[in-house]
Amino acid sequence: MKLIYALVLSLFAALPLRADVDIQEVTSPGGITAWLVEDHSIPFVALELRFRGGASLDAPEKRGAINLMTSLLEEGAADMDARAFARAQESLASSLGFSVDDDALSVSARFLTENRDETVQLLKAALQEPRFDADAIERVRGQVLSNIQSNLKDPNDIAGRAFDALAFGDHPYATSLNGTQESVTALTREDLLQAHDAVIARDRITVGAVGDITPEELSKLLDELLSRLPEEGAPMPPVAELDIPGGVKIIDFPTPQSVALFGHSGIRQDDPDFFAALVLNQVLGGGSFESRLMNEVREKRGLTYGVYSSLVAKDLSETVMGSVSSANDRIAEAIEVIREEWRKAAEEGVTEAELKDAKTYITGAYPLRFEGNGQIASILVGMQLLGLPIDYIATRNDKVEAVTLEDVKRVAGELLQPEGLQFVVVGQPEGLEDTTSR
Repeated sequence: MKLIYALVLSLFAALPLRADVDIQEVTSPGGITAWLVEDHSIPFVALELRFRGGASLDAPEKRGAINLMTSLLEEGAADMDARAFARAQESLASSLGFSVDDDALSVSARFLTENRDETVQLLKAALQEPRFDADAIERVRGQVLSNIQSNLKDPNDIAGRAFDALAFGDHPYATSLNGTQESVTALTREDLLQAHDAVIARDRITVGAVGDITPEELSKLLDELLSRLPEEGAPMPPVAELDIPGGVKIIDFPTPQSVALFGHSGIRQDDPDFFAALVLNQVLGGGSFESRLMNEVREKRGLTYGVYSSLVAKDLSETVMGSVSSANDRIAEAIEVIREEWRKAAEEGVTEAELKDAKTYITGAYPLRFEGNGQIASILVGMQLLGLPIDYIATRNDKVEAVTLEDVKRVAGELLQPEGLQFVVVGQPEGLEDTTSR
């Protein structure tokens, strides 16, 4: 069976990349909706579930409960302990994965057509009847605590947590979904059961499916798998009110190289100006070696190996974020150059050549996202969560191409905030003053 599964995966990996996917909307008799891309070329299905809210639904004083609970979903269910559950997956040549972030608990299922019914029953047990055995709780709790301890020594993680604390105040986004040593140590089995009911509920389900399954078969699967979940989960948190002061916050950390995370408020993906902002970011620092930040900070001055910016859109907040690392005696110069490039882009926009190159890169890279059933299923779920239309894949690149030079210049002036940039620097920077009072 393992050989068959490996063969299926290798065959699928050889399929051509595509962005011309045909999406169908399927609604089950029980009222559960999914987006489906049928592909009967191989006997294989990828199923993606998202439960909106994710770790942001942690109860007060129970930070880390949903993360710990999620990690335990494959540690036994119904009459199967952790070992029996793992054996069941292996015998079916199926893959079940569970993860969580600030906005959603994600479930990824991969299975052969012939084992579909058995895999659905296994996943149903994991979602509806998790065991949360004492030995599994302690084993996984130990892993989480080890990660928390490790992150306390990671400059990038330190910077991220400090930036979030500055930006998000008392919103769940302000703290790590892992929780703290104290909060995770105090979690009980009852806390995990409550965390399960808070997020795994019907009112927050989004589904994407790709592969060898018909609409009728998927409809039946949806009701079998999900219809008996609780109708409602915990209330969603409010929209995050960003409060980014701008300036520099320094966190002393003994290392020869400082890490800097920087950013300010951003733009929603459903904003009419989003694609102009996407083009702008590609020119400014969007991960390409041709970006302005990479050219000015790395190529011309040799201040870093890499510097990047991105548009970060969470469900309840939007930011423009960036990162750079540099030697302690050079990080101040790197920050000065970044601010100057931010200012120039805000005031002048981009050039015609930059606009053309950015469009070529963005539209050319898009089909590369559709490289497997699992990736496409994940995209389908993401589209639904963002409220994008079902024809978005077909029209997305047209929206990029429609962006004009005037659009980018206008959006740059509205979006970019050179004086509002907040830098969090972790290290022992020289010639840099801490200007953030909180």
